Amino acid sequence: MADFNNLKLEVEGDVAVLSITRPAALNALNSETLEELDVCLTEIEARDDIKVLILTGGPDKKDNAFKSFVAGADISEMVNFTAPEARAFGIKASKPFFKLMEMRQITIAAVNGFALGGGCEIAMACDIRIASDNAIFGQPETGLGIIPGFGGTQRLARLVGMGRAKEMIFTCDNINAEEAYRIGLVNKVVSTEELMPTAKKMASKIASKGSYANSVAKAAINNGYDMDIHNAVEMEANLFGVVNDTHDKKEGMGAFLEKRSAELTDF
Repeated sequence: MADFNNLKLEVEGDVAVLSITRPAALNALNSETLEELDVCLTEIEARDDIKVLILTGGPDKKDNAFKSFVAGADISEMVNFTAPEARAFGIKASKPFFKLMEMRQITIAAVNGFALGGGCEIAMACDIRIASDNAIFGQPETGLGIIPGFGGTQRLARLVGMGRAKEMIFTCDNINAEEAYRIGLVNKVVSTEELMPTAKKMASKIASKGSYANSVAKAAINNGYDMDIHNAVEMEANLFGVVNDTHDKKEGMGAFLEKRSAELTDF
């Protein structure tokens, strides 16, 4: 793996934990961090030993407390952007964000503390979001005279509905973890102490299933979401055919009929 200034990667078995570590900036996303994310995610996707990726924010240096997942994009870098520079910054962010969304590994955002602007947006690019009870979500961009530029206007509406997305973006109001759970922005809320154990437990459970089947199911969900239902179901049937011609299908169904644990190895 490449060396990174703003990221820390730990691999335990078939689960990887990727921490964004810019504590002096509350883990805000600058160009260097986005470039490192793009490289790191490309390397992770190529690894057959990693089945699930947990994305989280590193702790504060002073007291080692987890105060911020990602506080947003780095405003100190953005303040003097021209229109072309701002567009390029958004495109730069879209590359690792789409990797999180589309990579064959299942991705889990373990959200601790602030997930504002780009932080909320990168969490939404993951497949699943688990929040600690100190998590705060928001899209504050219009209060700064801009709009969400890392996919927020699109992913938020798809997750929580157009009305709630508009309210969050137009008012710039932050919401706590319980409200995020209520509106469907996160899958689960746990205590701060239980955030990583819960994420790792879920990751291990997912990794124990058919990893190739999960990657195909992920692609089916993503690609079919905006399709006409008839075309989407036809696509699903085609992929259903593909996974029926694998070792894992034979092993999984054989193990079920023989009342034993399956050893699923395809990826």
